[in-house]
Amino acid sequence: MKNLSAYIILGFSLLIISCSNHKEKDNKTEIPNLTNKVVLSSEINWEKLNPARGDSSPQAGTIWGDRKGTVATGFLAKFVDGFSSPPHIHNVTYRAVVIRGEVHNDDVDAENMWMTPGSFWTQPEGAVHITSAKGEENIAYVEIDHGPYLVKPISEAFDNGEKPINIDASNIVWLNTNKTNWINSESKAEISFLWESKDLKGTKGLFVKLPKGYKGTIKSNGSIFHAIIVSGDLNYTLPQTGETKSLDAGSYFNAKDKAIHSISNSFDAEVIVYIRTNGTVKIN
Repeated sequence: MKNLSAYIILGFSLLIISCSNHKEKDNKTEIPNLTNKVVLSSEINWEKLNPARGDSSPQAGTIWGDRKGTVATGFLAKFVDGFSSPPHIHNVTYRAVVIRGEVHNDDVDAENMWMTPGSFWTQPEGAVHITSAKGEENIAYVEIDHGPYLVKPISEAFDNGEKPINIDASNIVWLNTNKTNWINSESKAEISFLWESKDLKGTKGLFVKLPKGYKGTIKSNGSIFHAIIVSGDLNYTLPQTGETKSLDAGSYFNAKDKAIHSISNSFDAEVIVYIRTNGTVKIN
């Protein structure tokens, strides 16, 4: 009887190992071309956003793309406390998210409306505006659909028909698993859909909110996937090496093809991530 029990235990153990190996094999073969990449905020290279202003210029750190080229680009803009730009325009429309500090972006005569981390705004090309910032550290994520990103005088202002959008973090509308099928039924994550462009073949931007204690995956199926940590800290495990990296606000992860992003939030606050993609995502 003892020998029989030993054989049963041995067989059961082998079954578990077999299933585990099969699952591991499936995970490896599900995504044959691993393109996952991580850039930490500490690895960002900073330069002058508007060199013509010299030392008064905000700083810029390109995350993806080429701010000086013609391609779509995402970069961080850093402002000193008390910064206020002169009235100006841009040659391209941009979208932006406040990551640290407080930012005001509006018409020249508008009263200050300080947007806090997690706020979202858009600035149409050709429209006259100013940008101000207050706080010990002020950083915004900025993205353009094509470049180069230039600052121009108000004498070249024009109306392209777009209207600016300013959404404070407190006015973001969040959807849970009962409102969208992009979230697994067992997940407590939430999504806010911010924009979508038909001209860019369905490219869209969204916020994802991950609660304290979250551990799971974000599956993406597009050829474009850029994710910026807006607030909080996130652990990200690279599938190529198994290495786990801690991403703070301003850090970035991406993929150039279908991918599984293994992430967890073991910290004391929720995490908000901004995602730009031309596909769909599934949060498990």
